[in-house]
Amino acid sequence: MKQDSFAHMREIVQDGRADSVLADMYGGPDALNAQRVRYAKLLVRMEQEFGAGPGMLLSVPGRTELGGNHTDHNHGRVLAAAVHLDCVAAVTPSSDMKVRIKSDGFAETIFVDLADLSPQGAEVGKPSALVRGVASGFVENGLAVGGFSACVNSSIPMGAGLSSSAAFELLICSIFNHLYNSGTVSTLKAASIARRAENVHFQKPCGFMDQIACAFKGVSEIDFKDPESPLIRPIECDLEAEGYRLVVVDTGGDHADMTPEYAAIASEMKLAANLLGQDAARGLGSAKVMDSIGWLREKAGDRAVLRLMHFIGENDRVDLQAEALRSGRMQDYLSLVNESGESSCRLLQNCACTNNPQEQPIPLALAMTERILKGRGAWRVHGGGFAGTIQAYVPRESFDEYVESMERVFGRNSVVALHVRKVGTDVVFPVA
Repeated sequence: MKQDSFAHMREIVQDGRADSVLADMYGGPDALNAQRVRYAKLLVRMEQEFGAGPGMLLSVPGRTELGGNHTDHNHGRVLAAAVHLDCVAAVTPSSDMKVRIKSDGFAETIFVDLADLSPQGAEVGKPSALVRGVASGFVENGLAVGGFSACVNSSIPMGAGLSSSAAFELLICSIFNHLYNSGTVSTLKAASIARRAENVHFQKPCGFMDQIACAFKGVSEIDFKDPESPLIRPIECDLEAEGYRLVVVDTGGDHADMTPEYAAIASEMKLAANLLGQDAARGLGSAKVMDSIGWLREKAGDRAVLRLMHFIGENDRVDLQAEALRSGRMQDYLSLVNESGESSCRLLQNCACTNNPQEQPIPLALAMTERILKGRGAWRVHGGGFAGTIQAYVPRESFDEYVESMERVFGRNSVVALHVRKVGTDVVFPVA
């Protein structure tokens, strides 16, 4: 991939030659000025920190889950979308095998020596673990890696369920791909490498949905029946043209020490499925569960049975949601979104944390949304749950009232409006 000087990239941004690319990424002309300023600042910092280049500019989107709450880790179906909030890097190759990353908002430089790609205990939970893990995945797949210097800016709120970590992993994949592999690494392979980095080096037991949804553009229906080779089908839809604003609300819940809560969902579903003779929940039907419910609850516990019931209904619901979107049946789709939210609360039980029952920001945000919208639109828990965000489809005419009401309780800028991004994990520059 051709490289360019950072000064020339900045000229392209500021004189409007990048506007068509930026519009596809960030949702139209209203966002262009802010993105021009953002990119120019990033490129100036890159020159100040690491010199004039040559190099390139890359962007990876965050994602939002539209359907399939906690289904991917049991070989289920998911509906997800790449969004305009993203992780951007200005990057230049280096002659050594060392990675140096300056990230806005973090004082310390992320530094990784690629001479040792084994998991490091001291790095668990840190960005350096993701860099080392991605590099390790490239090498294990027979791909090249090398040193680089980069400045990074992310507009993805951390802890908001929009996959800031998956976007960062895929950004590192994109850097190695375009600097050292001529852009030959497939999108799905990059997503697989990113997921492994998070599981093995970062030690977060996530499924595969986050990385795939960030890697592919637009709305995707993802089927994990074969978890190593998922089927990905794009869906053409325009939620805003249908009169709705898609938002997430950051309720301010603390994600600290939530890993056991997240891990228990997958393990309990699998335990119940194992007792019914399967490796994972995919393929089980409601009738078999109901026929076995007496002894199943004794051996796995009531919560495991309820979570298995959620999986079965949610997995079927994704197909219905996808078909409703493809057919333009928005009201049917919104009804299914509400069904998904109800199932997550009642069966999956990931709307409140068991170790602190006095704090229940997600149920509160859901109850407020239902009252404010008065039965219009839709709402559900978003992502992992327990703390963090809810998702809502807000009628355009109610948007200002909704934002004002929710931010009065959850704080300024807690409501984040999302645009579905039309491009995926792509090199932004050079631009013709």
